[in-house]
Amino acid sequence: MIWWILGGIALVVLVAGVGLQMAIARNGPAVLSAVDRISGGPRDAEMKARIPTGSHPQQQLIVWGPARPDPAEAPLPVLLFTHGGSWRSGNPVDYGFIARAFVPEGFIVVLVGYRLGEDGIYPAMLEDTANAIAWTHAEIAAYGGDPDRIVVAGHSAGAYNVVMTTLEEQWLAQRGLSPQVVTGVIGLAGPYDFLPLDSESTIASFGHLEDPAISQPVEHVRPDAPKMLLIHGADDTLVRPRNTHVLTERLKQAGGHALSVVIPEMEHNDPLISLAEPWRSRRDIVGLVAGFAHAVSTRQGEAGQSEAGETSVPVQARTR
Repeated sequence: MIWWILGGIALVVLVAGVGLQMAIARNGPAVLSAVDRISGGPRDAEMKARIPTGSHPQQQLIVWGPARPDPAEAPLPVLLFTHGGSWRSGNPVDYGFIARAFVPEGFIVVLVGYRLGEDGIYPAMLEDTANAIAWTHAEIAAYGGDPDRIVVAGHSAGAYNVVMTTLEEQWLAQRGLSPQVVTGVIGLAGPYDFLPLDSESTIASFGHLEDPAISQPVEHVRPDAPKMLLIHGADDTLVRPRNTHVLTERLKQAGGHALSVVIPEMEHNDPLISLAEPWRSRRDIVGLVAGFAHAVSTRQGEAGQSEAGETSVPVQARTR
């Protein structure tokens, strides 16, 4: 009898494991967010609004803030996050774990969606990212955010979107804004120097360009670019760490400010996974990101800047 019981338990575990793997393969961020919600709870973070930023259903953003805001508190800095997915998949609805990570750290969080696939080929993803930044600058005060303290962040393709939108001035200029409306940029495992186009996703998104070099962030570095924190896993084989190394060096050579953090034994999705429970408490990626975002969001004359103008960020990982 005991063997029947043990066999039944093993079968249930096997089926559950297969089901979890299938769910992750279908929509990993949604599963990650569900695990985070179960493991960590709401963390006093609440979705405040879901806003269309264009006529396409994928052009949207979601605003999160404290569930119990203090009416006497000054406006909070804003962390705008853009998801990855090879410019083919993703939905900001599935990234609630990002808000639950950073609302308790003192931010209003904006989760950004953009056109994908054939509708989202270059430069559509940049136009949509610029639209989201423009909306945030114009409207976030109504949700308790400070329009003068906007930090943009993204993972993988989303990191490309925010880095490129703030490096190449035309995207925000078309909306009457300067890149200086962004006080800092955070890229997680982003592609910034990926020529020649040799993957299905990059060919689909950029292969129509006569000169693909115009799409590369490393070709648009400039000394007055917003300060950047670029995080990468050392074992990332999907987007090689050299992308972060090259962009960091180009920015520094141009007179800009960039800090790269390359973390041993991390693969492509690990920096993102580290923003969700139960992994959040095991790795200090949240602390690194929040520390940088707060440092670059301090107003002139406040703490967080050295005499040389460099951003002071506590880093508990190997940096380059």
